[in-house]
Amino acid sequence: MLQKPRGRGRPSTQAEKEREWGDAGEEAPSTSRGTGGTSQGSRASLSAPAVGPRTQKQLELKVAELVQFLLIKDQKKIPIKRTDILKHVVGDYRDVYPNLLRLAAERLQYVFGYKLVELEPKSHTYILINMLEPVEEDAEVRGDQGTPTTGLLMIVLGLIFMKGNTITETEVWDFLRRLGVYPTKKHLIFGDPKKLITEDFVRQRYLEYRRIPHTDPVDYELQWGPRTNLETSKMKVLKFVAKVHNQDPKDWPTQYCEALADEENRARPAVSAPATSS
Repeated sequence: MLQKPRGRGRPSTQAEKEREWGDAGEEAPSTSRGTGGTSQGSRASLSAPAVGPRTQKQLELKVAELVQFLLIKDQKKIPIKRTDILKHVVGDYRDVYPNLLRLAAERLQYVFGYKLVELEPKSHTYILINMLEPVEEDAEVRGDQGTPTTGLLMIVLGLIFMKGNTITETEVWDFLRRLGVYPTKKHLIFGDPKKLITEDFVRQRYLEYRRIPHTDPVDYELQWGPRTNLETSKMKVLKFVAKVHNQDPKDWPTQYCEALADEENRARPAVSAPATSS
C-alpha cells in the first residue's frame, strides 16, 4: 500500500474544500499537511512571504494543480517540458517555481509512489518513475489503468462527486483549463478533450451527459454513469481526491459519510428471490 501522510493540519471547512474541486474561479483554501518525507524547510517555504497578495492556502492549491498536471502529462510517458509547466500551471507564480516543483515532487513520491526525475537538464524535461509495485487498489486510486485517458476520467469523476454527484459542463472546463486542457484545442494526449468527455466517456457509460433546461446560454450537466459504479467506487475516487490534495478522506465529512454508506451497500449481499415450491 502507498505511504500515507503523517501530519494533519487543521481541516478547512466543508464549503472551502468543495470550492477547491468545483470552482475554478476562486482561489480556494487548502490545508497544509506534511508527508512522511517532507522537510520542515519545505513547509516553511510555503509560509514564507510571497510576491503579491498570495497566501499559504493559495500556494498549497497551486501545488495540488501542479501534481494533477504532472500525473496527466505522464499518462502517455512523454517527457514533460518545463515550458509547459510554466505556461499551463505556474503562470505568475514563477518566482516561487522551484519551491512549487519541490513540494509537488515530494507529494508525488510519498503519496502517489512516483519519483519526479529531470531527464534532460539542458532541455529541462522531466519524467515520473513508478517507485512501487502497485496493488490493484493503489493503481486505481492513482488513475493508473494502462490507458492515457484514465487520469483525466478520474479527475472528472472526482469533480462530480465533490460537487454533490452533479456538475455543470461549464464548471468542468473552468477547472480543466487550469491544467492546460481546453474544450476547443487539440490536446497532445487526449486529442479532442470535449469529444472525449462528452461523447466517448458517455458512450462507454462512464458518464451521463444531459442538457440543463431553461439555461441561457445553454449548459449541460454531468453525472457518473452505470459503468463507473461497477468499476470503481465513491471511496476510491475520494481517496484519489485526497491524495492529490495531500489530505485525508475524512477531511471531507459529507463525502466521506456518503462513500462509507456506498461501501456498506456494496458489501451487503444481494437479496435473492425466494424459491418457489413445486
